[in-house]
Amino acid sequence: MTEPTDLAKLPGVIPYVDNHNGPRRLLTIDVPPVSMNAVRHYVPLTSIDGRQYVVSWGSVTFEIPADRNVHVSVHLQTNYASGLTSTPFASIVLAPHPSPVRLATRFTNAEGALLPVG
Repeated sequence: MTEPTDLAKLPGVIPYVDNHNGPRRLLTIDVPPVSMNAVRHYVPLTSIDGRQYVVSWGSVTFEIPADRNVHVSVHLQTNYASGLTSTPFASIVLAPHPSPVRLATRFTNAEGALLPVG
C-alpha cells in the first residue's frame, strides 16, 4: 500500500488503497436517489478498480490514479422482501488524465449509466 497523498487527506475523500505510486486525481460520483422507495430499500455500492465501497446517496469523492485507466462501477443492492438482489449496474473506464472528474449515475428499469458532468 502507498502513503496517502494530499488529496486523500482532504475531508470526505476516500483514499485509493491499492498499490500505485503515480499521480492521482479526484473522482466525484453523484448517486441521486431514484425514488424514496429506493432510499428506503436499496444501498448504493461503488467499485473502483474492483474494490467495492458501500456509499451513501448523494455525492461521494474518491482519490484515483491519474496516469492509467481506472474502472468505475455503481449498482444498487437490497435485501428487502424476497432476498438479496442487485439492480443493473453502471460502468465506465476512465482514461488517464490529470484533472478531477465528476460523474453522475442514471438508472432505469433495465439499465444503468455513468455520465460525465460538466
